[in-house]
Amino acid sequence: MDTDVLVVGAGPTGMTLANELLTAGVSTLLVDRMARRSDLSKAGGVQSRTLEALDQRGLLEPLLATGDHPVAAGHFAGIPLPLDSNGHRLPWRSVPQVVIEGFFERHLAEHGLHARRDHELTGLAQDEDGVTAAFADGSALRARHLVAADGAHSTVRSLLRAAFPGQPGTLTIIAADVRLGGAEPAASHTWNEDGHWAALFPLGTDAQGRPLRRLVLGGPGRSLPREAPVTEDEIRDGLTTVFGTGVRLLELRYARRITNASRQVERYRHGRVFLAGDAAHVHLPLGAQGMNTGMQDAFNLGWKLGAAVHGWAPEHLLDTYHAERHPAGAAVLRNVRAQSLLMDWAGTRDPDVLATREVFTAMAQLPDVRRHLADLMSGTAVRYPMPGTGAHPLVGRPAPDLDLGTARVHELLRSGRGVLLDPADAFAELAAPWTGRVDRTDRVAPGAGTGPMLIRPDGYVCWAGGDGLEAALGHWFGEPS
Repeated sequence: MDTDVLVVGAGPTGMTLANELLTAGVSTLLVDRMARRSDLSKAGGVQSRTLEALDQRGLLEPLLATGDHPVAAGHFAGIPLPLDSNGHRLPWRSVPQVVIEGFFERHLAEHGLHARRDHELTGLAQDEDGVTAAFADGSALRARHLVAADGAHSTVRSLLRAAFPGQPGTLTIIAADVRLGGAEPAASHTWNEDGHWAALFPLGTDAQGRPLRRLVLGGPGRSLPREAPVTEDEIRDGLTTVFGTGVRLLELRYARRITNASRQVERYRHGRVFLAGDAAHVHLPLGAQGMNTGMQDAFNLGWKLGAAVHGWAPEHLLDTYHAERHPAGAAVLRNVRAQSLLMDWAGTRDPDVLATREVFTAMAQLPDVRRHLADLMSGTAVRYPMPGTGAHPLVGRPAPDLDLGTARVHELLRSGRGVLLDPADAFAELAAPWTGRVDRTDRVAPGAGTGPMLIRPDGYVCWAGGDGLEAALGHWFGEPS
């Protein structure tokens, strides 16, 4: 074997996974067909659940120290969601994908992992023991497992002939990184009476400290072939059409056309090969959900592959990747399609759509509805199925970040191992056979507000209170040693 895990694709999903595998002590190779890392911004922000997961690994503060990454309010179908909508510790931050990739590239390099670039995958074969990947330069690599994080046009997915059902793209919109002058629009999403619309989001600043914006344009006549170049005149026309002459284009840094295609692979696991990120699901990039969902795929899969490589994974553990992440991805596709309808991407001004949006906008003023939508967009609404672990309301959800007196919960997860909170010091003997896979602590400050809780390495609660701890330990952390 050349490595334990071969990760194909050095974008946010692939690099997040590579870091999780390093944390798990697994040898990893990361390859990418591109000769150099892209300098395009692409996705524009990081959602609450992803920020929490980065904090669990001690990566959040170093990431935010890379520049000006302001807190920003979210939206659902262009309907603003106030910052306090979900009440989470870490609200949305405007950290572009290019910053995420640069940060991970440097972080991985500091730990001895450098992406092997200019590696174009051309062949794939697997057997009972591993996977062999062939490349265009005639080289080959052998690994125990392979993960496809190679994007929407995944070569791995094509070589697997994996079913990728869904809806083809029917229109395009423009996404551009710009510097603007003149009046700052009061709302992030603006429509005019003819159905033309624009959306603006902060992207931090350029090297001179000047504000950058992500501009999205759509409406009648703007759906051109995806390959058609986006011109400065087209951007100026869109700005004038929606905002009048008060908003001016100062600089067009990058622009592309994106489609409303919506697809998801039927199976996330194919033997020893796993699909993650855009290789597994594609949709309109609303709320940066594509990048964030892909990074959450990686957080879910990384520790499970580590367990398999180290030989203690229960037989079913790798299958839980599909069981947990496929429904999560499907939920994202549903909310994106709903938003696309409510936003009237094509600018039809259909009276039925406008009436539905008006009713929905009124409903979205209700605190419970705002909270639900914010949880949906941020990834915190995900609840994984946890068979046989009881009905405790915390089970299957991200662990609450409690202050335990000596540390916060997220700090205990930096080892990449599971965590057992044992405030009454009642489970030391029972949990002892899993030492090395699960860290137990009884140092819980009085008033911390928690009972006993078992937390997986990805930060999700897999048992809380009551009976059944031994069964839960065996189910998620293998046979006792």
